[in-house]
Amino acid sequence: MEPEHLTPKEIVSILDQYIIGQRDAKRAVAIALRNRWRRQQLPEESAEEILPKNIIMIGPTGVGKTEIARRLARISDAPFIKVEASKFTEVGYVGRDVESIVRDLVDEAIKIIKEREIRNVRERAKTEVVRQMLPRLVPGMDEESFSRMLWNGDFDDRDIEVEVEEKQFPKMEIFTPQGIQDMDLQVQDMFSGLFGGKKRRKTLRVAEARNLLLEQKENALVDMGSVAQSAISLAEQSGIVFVDEIDKIAGRSMGQGPDVSREGVQRDLLPIVEGTVVRTRYGMVRTDHILFVAAGAFHVARPSDLIPELQGRFPIRVELKSLSKEDFIRILTEPKHALIKQYKALLETEGVQLSFSDCAISAIAALSEQVNDKTENIGARRLHTILERLLEEVSFHAPDMQGVSVTIDENYVHDHLKDIVQDSDLSRYML
Repeated sequence: MEPEHLTPKEIVSILDQYIIGQRDAKRAVAIALRNRWRRQQLPEESAEEILPKNIIMIGPTGVGKTEIARRLARISDAPFIKVEASKFTEVGYVGRDVESIVRDLVDEAIKIIKEREIRNVRERAKTEVVRQMLPRLVPGMDEESFSRMLWNGDFDDRDIEVEVEEKQFPKMEIFTPQGIQDMDLQVQDMFSGLFGGKKRRKTLRVAEARNLLLEQKENALVDMGSVAQSAISLAEQSGIVFVDEIDKIAGRSMGQGPDVSREGVQRDLLPIVEGTVVRTRYGMVRTDHILFVAAGAFHVARPSDLIPELQGRFPIRVELKSLSKEDFIRILTEPKHALIKQYKALLETEGVQLSFSDCAISAIAALSEQVNDKTENIGARRLHTILERLLEEVSFHAPDMQGVSVTIDENYVHDHLKDIVQDSDLSRYML
């Protein structure tokens, strides 16, 4: 089914394949995505008035906030960027300016649209490559047979002289009060005419020449003006911006100190979230219908500590729960690319058959929960550190264990992790 036709239930079902629990957050983003489709069914005049309902996710690290937003973008085939609010600085200070969010989003949209256009012209580009290489490899062979052999790699070990285009010109940058930014695209294009575009003959292996020529033909066939126009529209109508660590900039100004900078960043973010026009290298971009998903642990600050204007632009708030032992068990086994499946696949490349007993999985989950409680709660990321430590010996010796089957049982887990988990100082250092 096409992404735009997915119902909220279907979106949640897809998210369930990758993320365990967090039902409220999944429902919120599913509704937000479906509302985009609903808005597109309305007359243009009405659609312009309906703004996205931005979301704040509240919860500790490692519980799925970023992954939910990232998977949502993949489901909808939408441009997506993740930014950390704490990396931005108030206007007037050297550092990243908030408008770079929109520029980065458009860059992602360019990649998506360009890849689509390249897929559309690939067969035509392949035909042109075949016609260019045929006379130099096997003159007189019929084009269809040569094409089949060329793309099957039958000529890969031969050399061929081809004419390749080399575009090398210095990357120009300018300094602004907001930091260093790339020079405007139109100016770079002007310089590219001076520094690039030269063609010269090179002798290459057929495999390398074939791929190089294909890339050049594809790029030549793609209309970048059309790509830029479509990318701007895609970013404006379907873009998703994930603003992490928004709690780090929460706080009202007390007139001096870091609070001034935090509130300054909030006020700089406000126009982008409210809806403004940002100048990018590809043209002007309106931010009115970009979906913003913010997230933060909010251990110290609260959403109410954000300035009122910014609070009002994030009407939907969902709380993500800390992960329990049962959640860890499900994370280890259920998702499409569950961690245990990943480790099994990695060691299988060495000829080692790895298996885990149910008791071992339960013990790993219990230890992960225990370490999170005793030290810093880093959510599901704790499973990565636990499993890496647990499987270190097997991973190290795997090249010499071809054909061996290794079963991880409860005793193996406790033998390898018991001392580290029981020593709180050591667990802080090792896990």
